Amino acid sequence: MAKKILIAVDESKNSMKAVNYVAKGMEKTGAVTLFSVLPDATAACGLDSPSLTPLFKQSKQAFCAIEDRKKDSVKAFMEKAKQALVEGGFPSKNIAVKIRKKKVGIARDILKEGERGKYTTLVIGRKGLSGIKQFVLGSISNKLVQLAKNISVIVVD
Repeated sequence: MAKKILIAVDESKNSMKAVNYVAKGMEKTGAVTLFSVLPDATAACGLDSPSLTPLFKQSKQAFCAIEDRKKDSVKAFMEKAKQALVEGGFPSKNIAVKIRKKKVGIARDILKEGERGKYTTLVIGRKGLSGIKQFVLGSISNKLVQLAKNISVIVVD
């Protein structure tokens, strides 16, 4: 059975390092999915309630336009990442792209996709947090390593 690789990306330089790691160093016969979780701020665009502050109501259109640009930016990153995989030798038909809105939390949503898709390997770039930020906030890659079950996790630096 060919490997199923899930690459969690977020438009960062480290995400592209993870993509390049897979493109250059992993078996080319497997299936690869580029996966991105959009922050739940996009859900605010669907809100329409009397309890919303007047400032948000006035700025909603501009806010949602920014969110739409973010989605477009993620899509452009995914195309660039897919091209890097194709140039690395992966057949285009073996590469999928998935963009999802955050449901529970970014790390947990990534792991849920890993379970649902029965992936054998999860690859993610290490986020460059300072020591204090990492201690207080944690990082997605740390959470993935700690919470992952039945999937190998590769953190690319």
